[in-house]
Amino acid sequence: MTHHLMNLRHVPDDEAEEIRALFEAHEVRYYETPPSRWGISMGGFWVHDPDEAARAKALLADYQRERFQNQRLSFEQDQQAGRVPGLWQRFRQRPATILAVCLAIAVILLLTVAPFVSL
Repeated sequence: MTHHLMNLRHVPDDEAEEIRALFEAHEVRYYETPPSRWGISMGGFWVHDPDEAARAKALLADYQRERFQNQRLSFEQDQQAGRVPGLWQRFRQRPATILAVCLAIAVILLLTVAPFVSL
């Protein structure tokens, strides 16, 4: 029986590489399936042995907790240094995209509410 350890959909390459290195360092006997190009299958890391799965999940939990803390600290440092763009900076970088999204939201709201409101 196979045990799914982690979904690889939307996982950055550096994170997947760090997890591979973690498993290799701790001699976890895993195999990997890549996510499909069209998003149908999720891909992931897998093991066959239930004991190996429990050990690998514990390693993953520790790794993810540490990665979260590091990413959060990095984000806060970037934010304090002014390297995280705010709404106005994003609008100035991509005004057409922001306006298109706002227009799409307005159309969807109008189509959703229109049947219930008589003008």
